[in-house]
Amino acid sequence: MTTTPRSRPVDVADLVDRLASVPGREDRLRHLEMLPPRAATYADWPAWAGADVVAAFEARGVERPWRHQVVAAEGAWEGQHVVLATGTASGKSLGYQLPALSAIRATRGARGQRGATVLYVAPTKALAQDQLAGVTALGLDVRATTHDGDSSHEQRDWARDHGEYVLTNPDMLHRSLLPGHQRWSSFLGSLQYVVVDECHHYRGVFGAHVSHVLRRLRRLCAAYGAAPTFVLASATVAEPEVAAGRLTGLDVLAVTGDGSPRGRVALALWEPPFTSFTGENGAPVRRAASSETADLLADLVASDARTLAFVRSRRGAEQVAMTAAELLAEVDPSLPGRVAAYRGGYLPEERRALEEALRSGDLAGLAATNALELGIDVSGLDAVLMAGFPGTRAALWQQVGRAGRGARDALGVLIARDDPLDTYLVTHPEALLGRPVEATVFDPANPYVLGPHLCAAAQEIPLTEADLPLFGPTAGEIMAALTDGGLLRRRPRGWFWTDRRRASDLADIRSAGGAPVQLVEAETGRVVGTVDASSAHATAHAGAVYVHRGETWLVRSLDLDEHVAVIDRTETDYSTTAREITDISIVEERAHAAWGDCRLSFGLVDVSHQVVAYLKRRQPGGEVLGEEPLDLPERSLRTAAVWWTVPEHALTEAGLTTRDLPGAAHAAEHCSIGLLPLFATCDRWDIGGVSTAVHPDTGQLTVFVYDGHPGGAGFAERGFRAARDWLGATRDTIVSCGCDDGCPSCIQSPKCGNQNNPLDKSGAAALLDLLLGAG
Repeated sequence: MTTTPRSRPVDVADLVDRLASVPGREDRLRHLEMLPPRAATYADWPAWAGADVVAAFEARGVERPWRHQVVAAEGAWEGQHVVLATGTASGKSLGYQLPALSAIRATRGARGQRGATVLYVAPTKALAQDQLAGVTALGLDVRATTHDGDSSHEQRDWARDHGEYVLTNPDMLHRSLLPGHQRWSSFLGSLQYVVVDECHHYRGVFGAHVSHVLRRLRRLCAAYGAAPTFVLASATVAEPEVAAGRLTGLDVLAVTGDGSPRGRVALALWEPPFTSFTGENGAPVRRAASSETADLLADLVASDARTLAFVRSRRGAEQVAMTAAELLAEVDPSLPGRVAAYRGGYLPEERRALEEALRSGDLAGLAATNALELGIDVSGLDAVLMAGFPGTRAALWQQVGRAGRGARDALGVLIARDDPLDTYLVTHPEALLGRPVEATVFDPANPYVLGPHLCAAAQEIPLTEADLPLFGPTAGEIMAALTDGGLLRRRPRGWFWTDRRRASDLADIRSAGGAPVQLVEAETGRVVGTVDASSAHATAHAGAVYVHRGETWLVRSLDLDEHVAVIDRTETDYSTTAREITDISIVEERAHAAWGDCRLSFGLVDVSHQVVAYLKRRQPGGEVLGEEPLDLPERSLRTAAVWWTVPEHALTEAGLTTRDLPGAAHAAEHCSIGLLPLFATCDRWDIGGVSTAVHPDTGQLTVFVYDGHPGGAGFAERGFRAARDWLGATRDTIVSCGCDDGCPSCIQSPKCGNQNNPLDKSGAAALLDLLLGAG
């Protein structure tokens, strides 16, 4: 791996000054934080480490390991499950590669027969490929290969029969390796190490699914006589031993002391200005974070600062790269070719070429989705731009860590979107800085997640009473329900899967919303893309305008039974937004806290949604051209929620009139949804809300925030536990926003089914003052 040498180091403070001093950018830099450099702490190579393995690392420039690498490696070599939770670019890979490669080399037979095996699990194919490149570059005689969706059939067969260091992802583990375990019996029976990289990525429903995939793996290994040591790694996981223990079901030792060196890190918080345009209900609109990012990317590339820009959407990444290239063309005709986009959907060889071009310096600027957030080894970067808060403090530091690797100085710039959370963070830097990253939130006991995995486990090997504790305290109850429902059959030797389907197909580990809807081109029958089942009613209904990869399509029909939407390629001068009715009822209150006469609660709720119409809006401009009714079925969801109530007399004493209440509650609900990701590892699209001046179940003003996944994902419960801080931040965001009557930076929501009406900004602030004061 080569990097282009730089003639001079980048001064990050000077770089920020140059970006902020461009005419017209006054007051956009809200805060600049400079983190000091850190010296390295070294340790000696362990005596047990294979001499050829040590020599291979030394040949790659590792003269002595850092202390945390040795501590983690020693623990894993002794059979202790370990989570290595040190900073980005702290060499965590060596902590598990040293014992894993030493074990492979020490146990291989005299005739080259496979000895110990290692399974590496990454959340993305790109990260697995990067890790494979790192293992291969060591030059050791180790049979390493990937087993993922990009692997050929021949490669998969070779991995199964000969692979010693196999790199995969949870999806392939769930759908391929575990259901076909008989063919993998030799590999599984020799499995000594399981590496779970970037373990903070496994949160919410996805985290719950992966926790059971790993339990199924442990069970099959035991059946073949193996008890592998688990090594988990993450630069940004809070309470690492808790998160790792919940994910694996094991007692895990946390290694957190970071012995790697670090250069200076400058973190700039940047807020685009309001434009002269107005949006929904006349609200002011800020300049788009993507447009601001394109400008800054062009400036940095022109300043010879190698830069990675993170953009949330695929289309956005393409647009930022294109705009930056156009701006650079005005400066120097040779510069546009040094900027590119990187996102999912590219062919594997295209992704690899882009990664190598960035490493080598052929590319100076890359606009990427979070596919490059995880630990891909891209050295030599100077700056990272983030077009909007990436959802969690953990993800923010993960992205900033892409720059400054190898003790180089680094610049990170967070560019706020027109969003309550982004607005809060750039005006309250203390919420980002000097605070631990969020706890990884997921619930392995969610019956909608656990049930399908019990079925999959039963198909792999019949389940017995002795297996149930592995899957948690609710497994017995869920097994009984699955048996009553006919999915499992109990016999003297245990529970058997009796259905003709593949049990692993029951669980979509990346979702809990059912089978996705395929978008099929009417003229050719070609599948253009897919839409999650949970969002199909709102985005793929008949008459919807759907934008895919920059092209506009009109939905001709939606067949919910066949999970197909038929679409035609078209050009329109309008967009569509769905209008939705949502009702919520309380099933069970599981916990509560009295805040004076107000009450904060957590429990189970039933939520019903029905898309009843859609609006056509002129583009550009946004004015409503008309409303079309829809006849779509109601959908129901039983999930977890946090809610709070305020009695009528308290509202009257606070001067809130009956006329104020619907808009005040609705605005408080919107902003609280926008701020919950600061306290729970979720996205605002993972959660929903309902507010009402008088709810039939409580008889009082009630605001609900609920998990958007069947059974809950742990987010609402986290909100309940952190309610004072969460709702306090919600109140501060509303009060400090510079708009007069509400805007997307405070109380308007892009996902509101009632078109952001009614909303009352001042009423919401008064309502939250009342609630917080009572508590």
